[in-house]
Amino acid sequence: MVSNPTGTADETEADETEADGVLLPEPARQRLVAVAAEVLGRLPSDDIPAALRPVARFTPAKRLRLGAGPLAAALDADAGFRSRVADVVAQASAQLAEAVRTGGSTTASDPLDAAVLAYLLRPSGWQRTLGAAVERWARQRRDLDRGEQAAELDRLRAELADVRAQLRAGAARTRTAVVAASGQSGAELSEVRRQLRARTAELEATRQARDEALAVITASTARATADESARAADERRLRARISELERALEAARRSGRLERDVDEARLWLLSDTLIQAAAGIRRELSLPAVSVRPADTVAGGLLGGATSADIRHADDTATLDQLLELPHVHLIVDGYNVTMSGYGELPLADQRRRLLGGLAGLAARTGIEVTVAFDGGGRPASSVPTPRGVRVLFSATDEIADDLIRRLVAAEPRGRALIVVSTDQQVAMDVRGAGAWSVPSAVLLARLEHQ
Repeated sequence: MVSNPTGTADETEADETEADGVLLPEPARQRLVAVAAEVLGRLPSDDIPAALRPVARFTPAKRLRLGAGPLAAALDADAGFRSRVADVVAQASAQLAEAVRTGGSTTASDPLDAAVLAYLLRPSGWQRTLGAAVERWARQRRDLDRGEQAAELDRLRAELADVRAQLRAGAARTRTAVVAASGQSGAELSEVRRQLRARTAELEATRQARDEALAVITASTARATADESARAADERRLRARISELERALEAARRSGRLERDVDEARLWLLSDTLIQAAAGIRRELSLPAVSVRPADTVAGGLLGGATSADIRHADDTATLDQLLELPHVHLIVDGYNVTMSGYGELPLADQRRRLLGGLAGLAARTGIEVTVAFDGGGRPASSVPTPRGVRVLFSATDEIADDLIRRLVAAEPRGRALIVVSTDQQVAMDVRGAGAWSVPSAVLLARLEHQ
């Protein structure tokens, strides 16, 4: 945020505010608001942000004095207005603007100019450029303060030297007077001695005042150094905390967006599948009126004990073709299980290439979603290019393709049509229990050969 354009650098040394997690010094804020006020006065009425239209009607002096708050808010929140101000500043300092955009060195320039351009242009890594410029400005201010303290100490020392010289001159005059008055009366000699004692007392008082002044200067310098160290430590802690909070916030946002996207995808797939399935049933089935209700079959013992998990098995290409016509079908293939069943004599790379080519053609003709799971232990250094319409996954080093297939089935919403191709009986039983259809590898191979 940029604010307080009427302050001066002498009135406050380190008034700073947060600009996207980076601290911006007061002199830089003043420059930003002054340039923004000037640019606002030249903008066409259609390009003026709504929040700044009342400010734009002010005179230039009044705009800078009373419009600082809205101008600062617009620089923070309105990227378009900030871009117009950045164009004006970049034209005035083209070389420095290029260095800020490209991440080049800005050490030879005024650190406040570099901070203003980094704040306005905001290229990649602009916070680091702004932080470096602010740090250079702070070092220059500290060096200037130390120089002023040294100059004050030199002035006091010069005054002390003058006092000493005056005292020495007075003592010399007193001694001369004593010698000259040695032949005078005793009363005059006593007066001279009294004056000598007075001058000696003044000299001692001056020495004591000098020592006290030096002690005060030393204590002030020590306190200033300690305060500067404490301020720098607090600044580092605040910057570290701000960075930590920003990383945590970004991680939470990414996690929330990912979870929301996955939930929305599942809900969309399930709802669209239900809608298309219902529409297909209404369109394709012409069922006569029935005289037997499901409860009647239970009471009469007409139905056997078969479950949905027992009947979700397709052992011929005709049934597989019917399943492939369901809406939003997801075909999950145990890659090496199929290739070893059909052409295990080929090298693994040729097995993968042949299977993926056949599945790509099937996906192109039917429009279904296809995922092939391979064991991660056999993952090649340079894999075969994945054809369009086919997703290729390799299991992690600590799992097998069977576990990856189970995770793929569990990730889908209940009710979506899933087809898992594998001859592994345990895998087939598990996916049927999760609501998917199981198909032997031989059935898929036969379907690919006759497509």
